[in-house]
Amino acid sequence: MHFDLVDLGLFRHVAEAGSITAGAERAHLALAAASTRIRAMEESLGAKLLLRSRSGAKPTPAGRALLIHARAMLAQAERLREDLGAFAGGLAGEIRILSNTNALTEFLPDLLGAFLAEHPNLSIDLEERLSDEIVGLVAEGAAEIGIVAGTVDMTGLEVHPFRSDRFVVVAPARHPVAGCTSITFAEVLEQDFVGLDRASALQRFLSGKAARAGRPLRLRVQLRSFDAVCRMVEAGVGIGIVPETTARLAAKTSILSVIELNESWAARELVICVKSSRALTPSARSLVELLRAS
Repeated sequence: MHFDLVDLGLFRHVAEAGSITAGAERAHLALAAASTRIRAMEESLGAKLLLRSRSGAKPTPAGRALLIHARAMLAQAERLREDLGAFAGGLAGEIRILSNTNALTEFLPDLLGAFLAEHPNLSIDLEERLSDEIVGLVAEGAAEIGIVAGTVDMTGLEVHPFRSDRFVVVAPARHPVAGCTSITFAEVLEQDFVGLDRASALQRFLSGKAARAGRPLRLRVQLRSFDAVCRMVEAGVGIGIVPETTARLAAKTSILSVIELNESWAARELVICVKSSRALTPSARSLVELLRAS
């Protein structure tokens, strides 16, 4: 049995993404090369590592055991790279971060940009996920740092405060709900919506809330950013749900109505979660310190 770090990294990506195609993309490998590597790993081991189906690929019991060791070995290799990188002029390596939509779009870009400018030998693998997914993946060792809503259960993880924000409804100035000062999610479900891409964590969250209320979201346009959502709302296409920080900023230069969203989940205390600060690589610890200080 012989697996190299590329094999282990590929298998981790496939297992976490749920498909060989997505895993190959994350590992920066051609699909054919990734499939060949996975088959070679299974032949070398003498056991199936993945259950393949039309919906994707899931680890077998042997695959789950390999995933645990792969994460541990890749983390150790990353620490080795950082330790040796110190002799080449400073921190080096890659930090994997999972973030919910709010933190990723509103707060992380400037902070990560400043951090990377100070550490040119570092790279960051940043992925958007739902908060409850992030907690599970950080606990499993699939990522070093998670940024999540403080409402999820983070038992067993080390948690630090990050930022506060809340979601609000934005509507065109002459929209029927524009005169409201406060509104519930159920009360806006009859309206046309402007939202984020279906793959975004927030859009999946809102779609799930609507489905549980028995009414699907009437999404007319899906965009890549909250700023774009506000511009499309101003054009009269529909209403949107965005962070209050974005809404207030957009309202300074746009004709928008900002309405309080009267839901407990609308208030967001964003927190940083890690498995253990002592187990982090030096670069990841430095980043956590920056995020906490901000």
